[in-house]
Amino acid sequence: MSDVMPRLDVFKTYKLYVGGKFPRSESGRVYEVTDAKGQWLANAPLGTRKDTRDAVLAARAAVKGWAGTTAYNRGQVLYRVAEMLQGRREQFTAEVATAEGLGAKKAAALVDAAIDRWVWYAGWTDKVAQIAGGANPVAGPFFNLSTPEPTGVVGIVAPQAGYGYSLLGLVSVVAPAIATGNTVVVAAAAGAPLPALSLGEVLATSDVPGGVVNILSGKTADIAPTLASHQDVNALDLAGAIAADGPGAAAQLEASAADTLKRVVRPPVDPSAADWTDAPGTERLLSFLETKTVWHPMGI
Repeated sequence: MSDVMPRLDVFKTYKLYVGGKFPRSESGRVYEVTDAKGQWLANAPLGTRKDTRDAVLAARAAVKGWAGTTAYNRGQVLYRVAEMLQGRREQFTAEVATAEGLGAKKAAALVDAAIDRWVWYAGWTDKVAQIAGGANPVAGPFFNLSTPEPTGVVGIVAPQAGYGYSLLGLVSVVAPAIATGNTVVVAAAAGAPLPALSLGEVLATSDVPGGVVNILSGKTADIAPTLASHQDVNALDLAGAIAADGPGAAAQLEASAADTLKRVVRPPVDPSAADWTDAPGTERLLSFLETKTVWHPMGI
């Protein structure tokens, strides 16, 4: 009987998630991702401004189809994401634990919270119109109806590593944006991008149309300014901007967004005080909706 040769581990190659596909960075460059003790975990693609523009192009192409999908169907898709994430719970628990220096129990609780958050927002897809729209009283023989519509493409700076929210924080900003029919381009937590990049694999197998969610890893300082200044991005969520690059960088992103009249959700002044395990409420669901008001004569 011949000796059994020792086998080599198959290391995972992490890639960007853009347009429903998994490209490498157009530059071909990567950067080292380490654990809380500085030990190497993996190489992540170093996203560039060109990658960001490609992601915006993919997000724009997906807007019409996703916004036109029924709210009920969007809820089914979001629930499917929760199902698939549940099936890979152990993998995500390990990635969150090693990336952020957490114990297995704490990491598992955060992954479970991320799964539950997908379910929570799935339930809101066909209900948000009831709190964001309505029939308006007018003096005249008219119906006056207000209905919410998605803003379009939303750029997101995800909550950063160091607070245990590389996955839960990401889900907490992505899920409400797409639940209401928007598409997103996300700059993942630079110090702990692996859970975000793995989430792309879940989304790709969860009936989420390509381009609805696009996930980039790399330096926030490279990706976020392109999102803020891009004329085809309609809104900006700066949840992780201060934690990533400081208050000055966040203020500059707001200024760039103002040049193109983007809606902006500002970051928490103290990122360490932001608790993404709190009940999410409806604030982010309503942040990226436009209101369309229609007048119609009565009796016709």
